[in-house]
Amino acid sequence: CGFSKQETMPTDACWFYYECEQCKTLLRPNLGDCCVFCSFGTVKCPPIQQQRCCGSKP
Repeated sequence: CGFSKQETMPTDACWFYYECEQCKTLLRPNLGDCCVFCSFGTVKCPPIQQQRCCGSKP
């Protein structure tokens, strides 16, 4: 619908669902993304940012 809102991204959890306040559509992550921030946010979620920054940890 084009609505946008600034949200505070949690650093210790992923959001698997997000309801648009304007049209009430339930957003879900796109295939291959871990959360709605990775699919629809302006930046990826903290766990993904950490992986890209420091590489995968065993």
